[in-house]
Amino acid sequence: MNTRHALIRSAAQAFDEFGYTRAKLAGISAGAGVSSGALHFHFDTKAAMAAAVESEATRALHALARHAQRKSPSPLQALIDSSHVIAQQLRRDVVVRAGFHLNCRTAHHSEVNLHQEWLECVRRTLERSAAHGQTPPHAVQEELTTTVVGATAGFEALARQDHNWLSRPALTGLWHTLLPQMATPKALTQLQAAGTESVISATGPAPAQPAAAHAAVG
Repeated sequence: MNTRHALIRSAAQAFDEFGYTRAKLAGISAGAGVSSGALHFHFDTKAAMAAAVESEATRALHALARHAQRKSPSPLQALIDSSHVIAQQLRRDVVVRAGFHLNCRTAHHSEVNLHQEWLECVRRTLERSAAHGQTPPHAVQEELTTTVVGATAGFEALARQDHNWLSRPALTGLWHTLLPQMATPKALTQLQAAGTESVISATGPAPAQPAAAHAAVG
């Protein structure tokens, strides 16, 4: 792992543990195993480090969503699979988790709104599922979009205290509840609430974590 990537991962660990305000640059450089001078060579400010963490998380989340959309057998299954692979990365990858939280919770300016992007992804996918005859003709697409986004965002918020809210069984239970209201009887027999195994397993092993050597501002 090169110095910049080590610093990004160490910063993510600090932001995840202490939050943006209380994370300390000295702790971040120590966690990456580099000097303060090396940190400032790559990043002028803590805000620049936060932006880098957020950028890495955004890139990873976009790649995961594209993977699910490309590999899943149908639009509605792609939505289910997207939720599983994103939840999986939020649980196990500190850069994705910290970057997502920075984007959604921190006051610093961001050019990307990941919650809004998820809403648009859900809306577009449900429109495609309707075009494929997977959702009933009487279904109101905007109501379905609101329900899916609200439920998944709620699980993510609860997972900040307990990662089990983003576990595969938890999301599977959510989809078992939602799908009978969203899918036609024929489509329902073809959908896997637990996700498509080949899609979820293809996201790879969990990344290595940096050494824990952070400190919060006292």
